[in-house]
Amino acid sequence: AREFPKRGGRFIQMEDEIASIGAVIGASVAGAKAMTATSGPGYSLMIENIGYAYMVEAPCVIVNVQRGGPSTGLPTKVSQSDTMQTRWGPHGDYTAIAVAPSTVSDTFTETIRAVNLSERFRTPVTILLDEVVGHMQEMVSLPDAHEFEITNRQKPACDPDEYLAYGPTENNVNPMPAYGEGYRWYTTGLTHDVRGFPTNVPNEIVSTLEKLRHKIMDYEDEIQKLSLKWMDDAEIVMVSYGSVARTVLQAVMLARGAGIKVGCIQLYTIWPFPTKKLSELLTGKSKVIVAELNMGQLIREVERVAPAGTAVSSLLRYDGEIFTPTQLIEAIEQAART
Repeated sequence: AREFPKRGGRFIQMEDEIASIGAVIGASVAGAKAMTATSGPGYSLMIENIGYAYMVEAPCVIVNVQRGGPSTGLPTKVSQSDTMQTRWGPHGDYTAIAVAPSTVSDTFTETIRAVNLSERFRTPVTILLDEVVGHMQEMVSLPDAHEFEITNRQKPACDPDEYLAYGPTENNVNPMPAYGEGYRWYTTGLTHDVRGFPTNVPNEIVSTLEKLRHKIMDYEDEIQKLSLKWMDDAEIVMVSYGSVARTVLQAVMLARGAGIKVGCIQLYTIWPFPTKKLSELLTGKSKVIVAELNMGQLIREVERVAPAGTAVSSLLRYDGEIFTPTQLIEAIEQAART
């Protein structure tokens, strides 16, 4: 509210979360880079319009600072229980992009990456924070603006009469004019043809849905981002994201000091899930521990991609408190003994 206007931006306070995401989508199709922020209950209210943004291919960013649920739950306590909602929240076949910072500095750089991804792929992108990171204060050294590559949506170069809002392209991403720039295009959440008009023609339906999926999944290597520590000789691997990754890093350092060959994988991209990369990284590892602040969500994906013979176990906490290094070290030591 204070800083955006100083930098040429606009801040709008809407009456609720539904209006907020609606305003963001409106700003996006009008040509602006737009984002909003909320927590779990607000994200639930935004879900329908997130699906709408996906269908009309309106780039936007939604920050979800996760806290305990369901319902009002634990408003001031930490959680990572929206992990699967981010992937499966909108009804229908939906391909999500979600990034997950773990520090204040990460939040700065991952927000830039999220906006770039939304513009590059013309799709909503979620930043999955959690309450600890959201309330954290720490010293950071912010890079200069010129050090970042900034992605802007592609504009059409054809005559307005030739413009197809959703026509075939090499990378399945269409140039996007702003409303008022002379190009007319129809914006609807209904399954549409290449001009944006509603359709019930089977091959046009398939073409639209496959285009929405392939423009993301064909470039998942470009989207996915991991951080690896001590993986070369690791026999035990810890997988985590967000604030949990900070505690994992300390626990792994202490366990290494005690002679246990353990490494850690921090997920900076949650969706699309790094299926191929993670499967390769876990090949030859005997045990995997998935630490998360919920009743077990990310572990299902890790189990799905882990090579045969790799034992995958979970370390869960969902009482509103963070993991301590002692809890993690105990889990690592138990895995080393068995």
